[in-house]
Amino acid sequence: MAWFWRRPKLPADRRPPLEPEERVLAWAHVQPGEGTVVVTNRGLWLPGRERRLGWHDINKATWSGEELSVTPAARVEEREGYVVVADQPVESYRLPDPGDVPHHVRVRVTGSVAYTAHYRLSSGGGVRIAARRVSGVDGLTWTVRYDPGTDGGDTTVAAETDRLVAAARRAVEPDT
Repeated sequence: MAWFWRRPKLPADRRPPLEPEERVLAWAHVQPGEGTVVVTNRGLWLPGRERRLGWHDINKATWSGEELSVTPAARVEEREGYVVVADQPVESYRLPDPGDVPHHVRVRVTGSVAYTAHYRLSSGGGVRIAARRVSGVDGLTWTVRYDPGTDGGDTTVAAETDRLVAAARRAVEPDT
């Protein structure tokens, strides 16, 4: 009887180029004719993108009840022990029949976050520090995202950020 409730299989022509260990968890067509959103254990395949967004590459995802909105992260700079990221433009997709897509996106994005905290900087502005789990990678990947208007390139801000990340790492990964 359970097979009556099964969702149809993802059509072959909508299947993205998956890695050998990657599997489809859920999918939904975007408003007729506008592509397909595919959720895998490794990340999110979105229409118009040739590459998957890893769960750790999504700064924010929201579901309005009709529309999935995703804010991808862009790597701005690599520093000692962490990466500076910034929000890319929000991408929104209307999903008339979303199935389990919103649930899986929420669970996977949230599950990738091992640590997150926001700090006010003494020089003004703020920074969000996060440790994320990356599928297929041991350990945590540390990122920082500066608040709008905070000059992450300023040497004082960068030095304070270095200290904050180091303290967070010691608290979360005491053996490293």
